[in-house]
Amino acid sequence: MGTTTVVAVDDPAVLETATAAAQGVIHAVDATCSRFREDSEISRLNRAAGQGPFHISALLDEVIGAVLDAAAATDGLVDPTIGGLMERIGYTVTFIDLPSDGPAIELETRSAPGWATVEHDRSNRTVSLPEGASIDVGAVGKGWAADRAAEAAAREVGMGVLVACGGDVAVSGSSPQVGWRVRVAEATDATTWQDIHMFDGGVATSGTGSRTWRRGGEILHHIVDPATGLPADSPWVMASVAAASCAAANAAATAAIVLGDGAPSWLDSFGVPARLVRRDGSVVLVGPWPS
Repeated sequence: MGTTTVVAVDDPAVLETATAAAQGVIHAVDATCSRFREDSEISRLNRAAGQGPFHISALLDEVIGAVLDAAAATDGLVDPTIGGLMERIGYTVTFIDLPSDGPAIELETRSAPGWATVEHDRSNRTVSLPEGASIDVGAVGKGWAADRAAEAAAREVGMGVLVACGGDVAVSGSSPQVGWRVRVAEATDATTWQDIHMFDGGVATSGTGSRTWRRGGEILHHIVDPATGLPADSPWVMASVAAASCAAANAAATAAIVLGDGAPSWLDSFGVPARLVRRDGSVVLVGPWPS
């Protein structure tokens, strides 16, 4: 999925088994849901846009359901139909393979087709996309994968497991007595951070400071506003959210970046703890996020 996955356990004796179980889930999600792979199921679905119902696997059925639920819960701030818009700004390969600089791109305002245009038939396990639509599950997919990988690993070893896909962290099973210590920071080498302790659910961080590239001297990033089709112009350089699942935390963190100034009150209305960092480094805490 273009990122590093970390597996942690409380007992080193089960680490190899837990890692193998988590790897199985991560590899399956990547093979099914990566739009960077021509042979992935989601790439085949996107190529079938405008051609009527497309039968999908049980795994993709679950993921599509999750991303559409996230879109509904965020009132479209997180919208899976931004795939074409992501490609338009140059995000066509995994970030590690993405050229850091390049010629200018002419970008006009163009909204996403909209999540409500996706026809998802759960009973028959089909998806119909309108012509020109392209699904990207990035705002939920890594968190969803972390949730499923942690659950699979915890079942396999019979004890607590933490799985972190990039900045998206999920835990499952019993936690250590003091919880899982997780460092929240803009980057691995950041000079400022906060350590928190997780006991269940998930924590996810979205931001505009990492995963950036230049085109014609303009800095672009990977969080696209579905209303404009452009990288979100946000006052927040990063948003970290804790929720009952990592997928939900991932969706809320991305939505906060897109929403901008209204993010603290919006997050508070859902009762989720959050930590927002402005471009000047000042921090806004929401709800019961620890100070």
